[in-house]
Amino acid sequence: MWILPLLGYLGVITGFAFLTLAIASGLYYLSELVEEHTVLARRLLFRLIYSIILVQILLILFDRFPLSLSALSIGSHLVYASNLRRFPLVKLSDPLFILSCVLVGLNHWLWFRHFSQPLPSTRSPTSWRHPYQISAEDMPTFTEVASYFGLCVWLVPFALFVSLSAGENVLPSMGSEYVTGEHVPGVEFARGALSSHGRSRNKGMAKALVDSFRDWVRENGELMGFRKGERSKRF
Repeated sequence: MWILPLLGYLGVITGFAFLTLAIASGLYYLSELVEEHTVLARRLLFRLIYSIILVQILLILFDRFPLSLSALSIGSHLVYASNLRRFPLVKLSDPLFILSCVLVGLNHWLWFRHFSQPLPSTRSPTSWRHPYQISAEDMPTFTEVASYFGLCVWLVPFALFVSLSAGENVLPSMGSEYVTGEHVPGVEFARGALSSHGRSRNKGMAKALVDSFRDWVRENGELMGFRKGERSKRF
């Protein structure tokens, strides 16, 4: 068979492209929602962080999760919560923001190594030569591990990534000097201009990335001749 394998490869590429577009569209939509409902988003993020901390405590008590790794995860979520003190503004050079990025990678690596190692069975040992008996019942399933990573390791950093505003896109206003590092004297004038336009110019990180990728695709498409630019349309 020659055509069917090629058709399968084409389907995989097409499906991956549609999946990428769907994720980008979802990030764009979530950024729009956060931009319009900042107070509600901040409240939901706080509740999400405290809920995950409660889940970590329950996992320690009932499922005997390692205390050191669980304590690291709880401390990491407290650091994530500290990034919400000026929500949705964020300074990319802020030590807390940099520490949060480091903790995301550290938690992923440590928990991946923990779940990759076989867990000792809670049953009584069979002999003194084999003190632990590895049983399939004691090993977490792929669904359980994936759910733990998705909810307890990646969910809050991903939500913060979608919610936090890009520092270079913040409109000069009260508190924006935290991001830009400069004091803007014309705050009242900026507020008046903002109210006249009727909408903020702030962009979330995900939204800024999607816009940058879209502009990059448009520019390269015009250079390669796949689509005509605005100037060529006028003439």
